Amino acid sequence: MEYNTARNHLIMREYGRNVQRMIEHILTIKDREHRQQQVMAVIELMGTLQPHLRNVEDFRHKLWDHLFLVSDFKLDVDSPYPIPTRETLRAKPDRLPYPKKYPRNRHFGKNLEMVIDKAIAEDNPEMKEGFTQVIGNYMKLAYSNWHKESVHDDAIKGELGAITGGKLQYQPGLSSASSNAIPVNAPSFNNYAGEQQQFRSGGSGQGGGSQKRKAYQQNKFKQNPGKSNKHNKHNKNRK
Repeated sequence: MEYNTARNHLIMREYGRNVQRMIEHILTIKDREHRQQQVMAVIELMGTLQPHLRNVEDFRHKLWDHLFLVSDFKLDVDSPYPIPTRETLRAKPDRLPYPKKYPRNRHFGKNLEMVIDKAIAEDNPEMKEGFTQVIGNYMKLAYSNWHKESVHDDAIKGELGAITGGKLQYQPGLSSASSNAIPVNAPSFNNYAGEQQQFRSGGSGQGGGSQKRKAYQQNKFKQNPGKSNKHNKHNKNRK
């Protein structure tokens, strides 16, 4: 009985032991024309054993590369594609040039640093004040998300002043009207400022929902006042 431990190393398990034996037999054929015929038959068999390769672009090229790989690059036949070598198939890819960006304040991220630089370079005082307020509000939000507790406005003011070297001064309690001066294409935090403005104007949240319910009830009463009168009479009879 022949065990796998006594056999040659199986190079590609996808095709099995029999295909490898066929290729090893082809290496012993001395007639080049007969050897070429046998190789073409083995290529068709390999394509049948791996039908998913048909969905791959130029799958026959891949089959020929696998054929030379199983033969340990010793097969001397005519190939419709460039014959690979051991160096080309096993060459290591070049290292990717990963971007090296080291934020000065990693706990706030790279985007906040970009917005701070843009706010410092802004010449319009109103725009600069709007950027500063949005940056301070975002710093408060980030602190609450990470530490699960509120932070005092003076702490945010002091940290923003330390980060920017005193070039940006956060004003706690200042109205967010100045943040409306920020253009739509301002980076990063314009969505956060819009949500804050919408919440304060009653567009969402509990305040906006209660106003909508109140308006709906008033409109419903105007459309059908008789129903409300019947309800009041029913309550008086019960008393």
